[in-house]
Amino acid sequence: MSAAPTAPAGRFRLGWPQRVFSQVLLMQLAIAGGVAVLATGLFLAPLSDQLDHEAMRRALAIAQTTAARPQLADTLVGSRPTAGGPVQAGADRIRRSTGAEYVVVMDERGVRWSHPDTGQIGKVVSTDPSEALAGHEVMEIDEGTLGRSARGKVPLRDAGGEIVGAVSVGIEYDSVRARLLGAIPGLLAYAGGALAVGAVAAYLISRRLQRQTHDLAFSDISALLAEREAMLHGIREGVVALDAEGRIRLMNDEAQRLLGLGPEVTGRPLDEALGGGRTADVLAGRVTGEDLLTVRGQRVLVTNRMPTDDGGAVATLRDRTELERLGRELDSTRGLIDALRAQDHEHANRMHTLLGLLELGMHEEAVEFVTEVAAVHRATAEQITEKIHDPLLAALLVGKATVAAERGVALRLSDATLLPDRLVDPRGLVTVVGNLVDNALDASAGSPDARVEVELRVRGRTAVLRVADSGPGVPAGQRELVFTEGWSTKELPAHGKRGLGLAMVRRLAERQGGSARAGEGAEGGAEFTVVLPEALTDAGLADAGPAGAGPTGAEPDSAGVGATGLTGSGPDTATPDTAGETR
Repeated sequence: MSAAPTAPAGRFRLGWPQRVFSQVLLMQLAIAGGVAVLATGLFLAPLSDQLDHEAMRRALAIAQTTAARPQLADTLVGSRPTAGGPVQAGADRIRRSTGAEYVVVMDERGVRWSHPDTGQIGKVVSTDPSEALAGHEVMEIDEGTLGRSARGKVPLRDAGGEIVGAVSVGIEYDSVRARLLGAIPGLLAYAGGALAVGAVAAYLISRRLQRQTHDLAFSDISALLAEREAMLHGIREGVVALDAEGRIRLMNDEAQRLLGLGPEVTGRPLDEALGGGRTADVLAGRVTGEDLLTVRGQRVLVTNRMPTDDGGAVATLRDRTELERLGRELDSTRGLIDALRAQDHEHANRMHTLLGLLELGMHEEAVEFVTEVAAVHRATAEQITEKIHDPLLAALLVGKATVAAERGVALRLSDATLLPDRLVDPRGLVTVVGNLVDNALDASAGSPDARVEVELRVRGRTAVLRVADSGPGVPAGQRELVFTEGWSTKELPAHGKRGLGLAMVRRLAERQGGSARAGEGAEGGAEFTVVLPEALTDAGLADAGPAGAGPTGAEPDSAGVGATGLTGSGPDTATPDTAGETR
């Protein structure tokens, strides 16, 4: 059994085209052709009626002119209906001069006195003459002995106004039809010209659409849209698309989560949806660069922006909060290692000294040395714990004092320092103090008479922190820049980014009505002042004592600074992973 023949691979098959370009072109041509045909039909229909009416008006006018001729009525009454009579002769002259098909004069009985076919003279007319004989003018298209014609009938009156007959004039209908048919070629020429222009316009539009759609089929576009929706809402990276006017055109689920927005912001201006701030500036392109850092709520975001051909832009957002937290934990761990290494180094030096004294037999000097070292350690710890009653913060300052001593920096507490053990969020304050003290140690290390002074005092439930150093200070023009996200003078840490801690501190502080300020210390160097409102519980008011009005620094309400906002327990509360940030 032989196999059934198969169609060749290149066989041409008729069917609806798949490309957007082809489909749009065919649809536009069909629409243009349909409109041309419809317009032609709509024009021809009233044209036919207009030609009919024009022929009937012409026939009526000839009839009126004929009936108005002097002595026609008297001639009709005073003669007989014969082929050579005066009525027939006059009617025939009018017919030839006007081009009418016939001019019939009849008496009041409907008997013809004139007719192109003389054999019809003396016979009753074939159509009803009653309306004309009743005194009415008639226009109509009717069938008679000479065929179909456009007719006009008027009454014929004598000198006294009495109706003695009627005049009927006919225009050959074939001539009317010929005029209509003669108008069709010109009309079709105009319609064809319009159709040709429409076809060219449709082709140009379709070509432009072909370039814009990259000659894709509708099915391809539908698949691309479905894939785009799946990709945008499936990836773990925020995507925000903006139009040329800066309005939000698209925002996927991840971007809504990272920015804390809902789908209702689509179509709204970016600044209106986000409010002012660095995040809006970065997404709008007012801040340029790659991998720009911004803080939105408690999230640290890395943003990149790519302009589009239509004047808009697409911005991507990556959540770097966890990475920043791990990086800060690494910085904190390194700080702890440095403190332990400093203590180990100091302990080794003292043990070597003690061993030397014992080998030399200087037992009394060895006892005095051990007593002095223990007393110094006790004095340092007792001095800190006497002024700082919170154990976490006291332990932090003891460790920082050891690191400072190894780096040749004198770390001391001011005389006005007094902080009760009634903190609402001790970890938050540890973060702030550790951050500012590390900055101060970095700035003052290596300077003559290097020193760092820490002051912690309270007034009511407000805690005021002041950290001053003997370093070069912060220039006046950069005292606001130190709180800008991503701004730093230090080398990059292991996690690759700096300049976030102070920015988050200020933002969280301002959200709770406070602020943070960088200024110049009384003896030069930099001085950072942070006010923490509602930092202490109500039970801590009695422990605050008179320290709220310390002898140094400005009062909390006049310092020009505010709370870091790290003492609350709401969603804006920061965690200790901001420690180790830079100025």
